[in-house]
Amino acid sequence: MEMIWDSVKHLYAYLAVIPIIPFAIILFGYGAYVQDRKKGFRMAMDITTALLIGCVAVLFDRLFGSQFGLYGILLFMLLGGGLLGNAQYRKRGKIDGKKIFRTIWRLSFFTMSLLYILFMCFGIGKLMFTA
Repeated sequence: MEMIWDSVKHLYAYLAVIPIIPFAIILFGYGAYVQDRKKGFRMAMDITTALLIGCVAVLFDRLFGSQFGLYGILLFMLLGGGLLGNAQYRKRGKIDGKKIFRTIWRLSFFTMSLLYILFMCFGIGKLMFTA
């Protein structure tokens, strides 16, 4: 059982290092399978978000020497969900949890993509210019 868990952790780590590769594989593979490019793009976004969250959390921890990366990301996602839920309740009088989760998850894709690029540039710069 431990060997399976280690294999899953290593696979996740390899895929999360360069998330554009799994994104492209899912986009073209799933898009070709279902013959719907929009659905393939959404599926690629959803899966890549999970990879980006882990990678950005580790990059944050390494750059800033903290252990708050994952918790900070989850905190912002929860705060965003709460704000969206409040806005939805005020507008419609009821809350659609599935829609809120999907919206936060997809917004997280764009946020994590931006942070991934930013943190990678900072990390490479820090590595190059510090001895």
